[in-house]
Amino acid sequence: MSVPIRRPRRRGGPYAWIVWGGVAFFLVNLLALILSVVVDSFATSWFGDWLPRGFTMRWYAEAWDEFGLGDVLRVTLVVALAVVLVALALGVPAAYALARRTFPGKRLVLLLLLLPVLLPPITYGIPLATVLYKFQLAGSMAGVIAANLVPALPFVVLVMTPFIEQIDTTIESAARMCGAGTRQVFLRVLVPLLVPGILAAGILVLVRTVAMFELTFLVAGPDSQTLVVALFSAAFTPGIRAAQAIDAMAVVYTMLSAALLAVALMFVNPTQIVAQVKETPVD
Repeated sequence: MSVPIRRPRRRGGPYAWIVWGGVAFFLVNLLALILSVVVDSFATSWFGDWLPRGFTMRWYAEAWDEFGLGDVLRVTLVVALAVVLVALALGVPAAYALARRTFPGKRLVLLLLLLPVLLPPITYGIPLATVLYKFQLAGSMAGVIAANLVPALPFVVLVMTPFIEQIDTTIESAARMCGAGTRQVFLRVLVPLLVPGILAAGILVLVRTVAMFELTFLVAGPDSQTLVVALFSAAFTPGIRAAQAIDAMAVVYTMLSAALLAVALMFVNPTQIVAQVKETPVD
């Protein structure tokens, strides 16, 4: 006599359908919002109908000329690349010191590094902007770079510390036995092994800097605005501007952010970074 096989019951039931329904509703609304901006950026006119009366590329040319989109993109890339280079140059050695050295107050140092990453930028952005204005750095490219380094540098340190801890210390000991100094060990032994982590940290800082609005908005001047600040200014500064041109600028920003995010996901697995940060010892 055959014994009937009991199939396991699927758990979740109506609750799972409610969750997935909520997720689908959110994604549909998000997609509709993005599509409406994209379509409006190509529309000749669009009032109350399902589709515009015609399509044109004129608004992109107008956004390029009226808002100085070429200069804004140049400033954005210069600021982002400068922040990445300075943050890596200072953050990787600092991460090495935290990973390999034990000293009094190490727990406090790690806590201070976490604060700019976890706290909303506006909470420390206003005091930071006040200091930069006092030293006449606000309104310049240097001021924007300095402001963005405040969260970027601790982020690099926190990301790179687990990568350095995963490297066996016997490799460094063998290099020292062969006559290599600390600088040679760091540059010729550790840095080649840390290339994946350096790429991950650099790309994530690049994405964060391009998307950083609060700090950049508080210290940027007319000639040092990044794309996200220029988009805000175009949308909310008093004056008559074509909504389609502003939408064209928003599409350019969205495409730039999406491209950087796609590149970041090629090199970085966010879940792995979160797990590594959680496993980082603080004693």
